[in-house]
Amino acid sequence: MTTPDNIATSSSTSPHGAADPSMRDSAALPNQAYVEHSEWLKERDLVIAKTWAGLGFSRDISQPGSVYPVVFMGLPLVMVRDQHGQARVFHNVCRHRGMQLVAESGDAGLTIRCPYHKWGYDLSGHLKTTPNIGGMGVHQVDGFDCAEHALTAVRCEESMGVVFINLSGTAPALSEHLAPLLSRWHELAGPAFDQRLSADTSESGSMELVLKANYKLAVENYCESYHLPFVHPDLNTYSPLDAHYNLTVDPLASGQGTRVYDLSRGDSEPLPLFPDWDGDRLKTAEYLSLYPNVLLGIQADHFFVILLMSEAVDQTRERLQFLYADIAATDEAYRSRRESLHAAWSIVFAEDISVVEGMQRGRSSPAFDGGLFTPLMDVPTHHFHQWFLSRLEKNTTRAVR
Repeated sequence: MTTPDNIATSSSTSPHGAADPSMRDSAALPNQAYVEHSEWLKERDLVIAKTWAGLGFSRDISQPGSVYPVVFMGLPLVMVRDQHGQARVFHNVCRHRGMQLVAESGDAGLTIRCPYHKWGYDLSGHLKTTPNIGGMGVHQVDGFDCAEHALTAVRCEESMGVVFINLSGTAPALSEHLAPLLSRWHELAGPAFDQRLSADTSESGSMELVLKANYKLAVENYCESYHLPFVHPDLNTYSPLDAHYNLTVDPLASGQGTRVYDLSRGDSEPLPLFPDWDGDRLKTAEYLSLYPNVLLGIQADHFFVILLMSEAVDQTRERLQFLYADIAATDEAYRSRRESLHAAWSIVFAEDISVVEGMQRGRSSPAFDGGLFTPLMDVPTHHFHQWFLSRLEKNTTRAVR
């Protein structure tokens, strides 16, 4: 785990930390990793399937009986909240003829019914009814055991208001996986941070946009601050590049932080803070890319999560959810501040669209194939590439065996 405010362990005087000259010759992902459909499917099965990935928000399935279909990198899945309040994820196909079970989000009641032949599954995925399977009015047949034909489940757990999935079923428990990151922010925000992560987030605010780009480019853009003065000129006036620092949280995330986040910017009433936030770092804010597809941001007054939903090798839907430090921030008295906060972040995220999509277009050029990493400003991006390449190589070798 990194030191509280800086990745550097040397005596470097740069606010970003220590430079690593060896990065100049380090391997980077090739163009094909951003433009070829076959590579997109390969990384889904060999890299993303082996770890935890964000699938949706807990609020998408807020009540028992809630269902929410998601196509995850080509896989039709459905999130379900069962009658005991537990989140579940299934492959969204009927075991009979492969019909998509759930086409729209909503309330399924106690039974998920196939729209084709009305086979019914309970919220735990067990097959319960098979209408007319033996002819009109005959709903059972000898030799057919419903218990053998439950929906195919996908391992899932919840944290930070997100439903995470592990397609392979082989990753460590989610709490163990996230421990380095959550313990870092627990030290910053205190016990109330943990409590707010498990709170109802239905009234916290959200936004959504679509990028015509590979999701990995969104990860790379988010985790570095090098582009700040050129792409985000207004943001750079109150959170300048020279006040930022690089950080990595091994082995699962990288990003950047600032020491000058302005909690009082604007004329409206400031939002309440995490009550146990480190008083010496009230202006600290950190932004981490949690590999492979979750972007996180934490400030003393709010926290946000962005899910990068990869819809095609060159298209990504970004879904953002805000979570405030204190539930009182959702009161009417803070409406103006919330709207101002959302508007400010909307501008920042919109400014990133053109550069992320521009990098996608550049990946079609034979004149570029991976590029290079500068030894200081690209530390977070380099960390992501090394994470990705090491897992791709390891799991490709295992697959060949």
